[in-house]
Amino acid sequence: MGSRHRIKLCRTAISWLVTFHFCSSSLAAISADFETRLQQAETSYAKDHVPVAGPESWVIELSPKTRLANGIGDISLTGHCKGDVASFCSTIKAGRRRVADCLQAQVAKQESGNVQAIACEADAKKLCSDMAGEISEAAVSACLWSEREQLSGDCSVEVLMKQQLAAQDYRVDPYLRDACQADIEAHCSGTKPERGGVQQCLLQGQALVSWECQNEVFRQEVEGADDIRLNAPLVSKCMGDKKMFCNDVAPGNARVKDCLEQHRLEEGFSADCREELESMMAERATDVRLDSSLRDACREDIVRTCGWQDEYEEGDGIVMACLQDHRNTLIEGKCREEVHKAIARASEDIRFNQMLSEHCLHDRELHCNTTQQGSARMIRCLQDSRSKLSKDCQASLFDQEVKMAEDIDFKYPLKRACSLEIQTFCAGVQHGHANVIRCLQDNTEEPDMSSECRTEVERDEVRSSQDYRLNFKLAEACKADTKALCAHKCKDSQACGGQVLRCLTEQSDNITAQACKDEIFYFMKMEVKDFRNDVILAEACRNDVDKRCKSAKAGAVLQCLHSHRTELTPECRKEELKLNIIQSRDMRLQPTLHKQCSEEIAVFCPNVDPGQARVFQCLQENIAKSGFEDPCKAEIQKREERIQDDYRLDYGIASQCEADVESLCSLEKGQAHGETQVIACLVSNYQIVGADCQREVSRAVRMALWEYRPQLALTKPCDEDVQQYCKQALTGPKAGVWGIGAAGRCLSKTLAQGHYMVQGCKSLVIAAAPKEAQALFVSDMTKTAMADKFIALQNAAGITTPLVNPRGSGVNAVTLTGWGALAALTSFTTVTLGLVYLVYRRFVAPAPAYAPVSKSGDV
Repeated sequence: MGSRHRIKLCRTAISWLVTFHFCSSSLAAISADFETRLQQAETSYAKDHVPVAGPESWVIELSPKTRLANGIGDISLTGHCKGDVASFCSTIKAGRRRVADCLQAQVAKQESGNVQAIACEADAKKLCSDMAGEISEAAVSACLWSEREQLSGDCSVEVLMKQQLAAQDYRVDPYLRDACQADIEAHCSGTKPERGGVQQCLLQGQALVSWECQNEVFRQEVEGADDIRLNAPLVSKCMGDKKMFCNDVAPGNARVKDCLEQHRLEEGFSADCREELESMMAERATDVRLDSSLRDACREDIVRTCGWQDEYEEGDGIVMACLQDHRNTLIEGKCREEVHKAIARASEDIRFNQMLSEHCLHDRELHCNTTQQGSARMIRCLQDSRSKLSKDCQASLFDQEVKMAEDIDFKYPLKRACSLEIQTFCAGVQHGHANVIRCLQDNTEEPDMSSECRTEVERDEVRSSQDYRLNFKLAEACKADTKALCAHKCKDSQACGGQVLRCLTEQSDNITAQACKDEIFYFMKMEVKDFRNDVILAEACRNDVDKRCKSAKAGAVLQCLHSHRTELTPECRKEELKLNIIQSRDMRLQPTLHKQCSEEIAVFCPNVDPGQARVFQCLQENIAKSGFEDPCKAEIQKREERIQDDYRLDYGIASQCEADVESLCSLEKGQAHGETQVIACLVSNYQIVGADCQREVSRAVRMALWEYRPQLALTKPCDEDVQQYCKQALTGPKAGVWGIGAAGRCLSKTLAQGHYMVQGCKSLVIAAAPKEAQALFVSDMTKTAMADKFIALQNAAGITTPLVNPRGSGVNAVTLTGWGALAALTSFTTVTLGLVYLVYRRFVAPAPAYAPVSKSGDV
């Protein structure tokens, strides 16, 4: 057998033993019985050099049992390495890799020679001919490794074998050896060079290591990033897990590493391998060059999108951050996939998020020092401690949350809690654009959703409501409208705290993009479903909720606050009213009313477009018809009662009468509780308000009289007239509700017949009447108008004694009393005597005598 071939076989044997799962870190944990049997096997082998059965190795927890190599865990002394053992390791006792380590050290000394020269001669000439005169073995090796995908079979084997040996022993890598020799002597002199020990020592103490040495250690990391066989710590700690979870996965192209990552949290995965694997993943997150899959998939985008030219320029996570920020505009689809995976890893563990990890290092130690790593626990801890974090940490955490908002894959706690629900409710929903997140939100009321999933969905909703940028769908749909309508509310560099969301809801009628309108409406539904989603209200009402609604569930807190609205603090009462105003725009934002009237909506208002309170007005107009159930009637009348308390809850009046309120009723609006008087003010000025406002006031008053009940704010002026004229017309309370429409019809009839009515009530009836009928009630010659004029004169003159009895006025007469009656009698007598005198003079009295006088000429 040729010398070169023998050397190659011996090196292969050493390399195979290097990757064997029996490792020195595990030997410390073997039992005394195993130690005894291993020593016996070693003694027996030393005598005869014949492989023995030896004890079974099971030193890695949960890994499969196996026999040690040659029964002693070492290379054979009679095989291909026999001559080399005799030459270089004759004094070494076989067993526990001792002879293999000895031979590996000798190989390291010889690797600067021409071992690859023959196998790779043709490849070197073809692929490395432009090396500008650099013809060292190290340079050729580096060139061949960089072109490994194009190497011939024999050369590929040689190059890979050398890389494996270099990963195990730094002395095989001449660049690293020369650059790091001084650092090794200074900081790692007691570390054995085999099994990657020196490289690990240099990495752990890299702050003390020279730049030249750091660069070479990093280079070796980059070269070994895509093959587990070139990562000595992973080889030593993960071979058992590789066999259990990834036995059919071929090495290379990071396939085994990816497989181990996917399974690392599963039952049966060893803690040692998981720890080493996650350490590697954390290191990989610091520089894109250590992520071979992403690096290869994103080569073009790294240059064109991020402008990163030098492959070995310091990265500092800048390129990774650039790729993540531009993930939706990257050129290569495969690159987008790899960046997606990187963000998913970063959202799972802060160690895999270099920017967040660095910016929050001090905050983690201060606020989360007892929090266990993994499963997004550290990120969750920082979120819960948000108000206490440094500005840099807060900003970095917010940036990460904005990225997380885009996809369920980036929300690890939510995805884990809802894994079954995602399969059940969202199996056909495409990931990305927050589609799966929205699907989960849409199904929170489903009985099959677990409480764990529902809690996480609600938590995510609350967080997304704290800043519009955390609501991916809304932020994307409303970019233009946010800029046009609400740019003054929050700058990009600030935390908005719900201000932009509040602005968009208040400006919803002015939004132009339909997609934005839809998202704002969805957000408003979230607000009324859970008060915590209105971050401004939640903060303003914190103490009120604790005091009055502590036992109420999140979905019932708004109703509780409403029932106690007169007792709330001013700040809370103001915010509760604002949300009520938003609810008044659309029946769908009033869950109880919408639920109780769902059948009535389907029957009486099937073609009415929602929004602008149209459906509610439709229900009001049809409330007296057959088929309206009492629960719906009761809810409508509750809402009507609240509207009478505050005109702003009537969408029509609030939107169409704003100018008239400011010009005619500003005094009432500015008074405490003056909102209850604004509609009355508009009624008193009904003839001079704008046409649109007239229409809405007429409708509102008509509905108030139609659904009349005593002591309500707007219709209270009619209580006396109802008692005087309409007792019989009213059917009386029916299940606590007055007969629908009876009072309104009676009052209209009373005014039409000329009966006197209180001025405030009469104004209401006139305003409520159809426009063509109002003239019948406002003539200056009606009996009630004459009675009103008498009363006005009485008040102007300061006469306390009544001049007219309005309640005594009938259809054809006005009854006068007191001084008014006396004055009327005196006037009547005076007029009568005058008429008698005129008749007497005309027909009875004799004509007076006249004397004729004649004048002519000059006197």
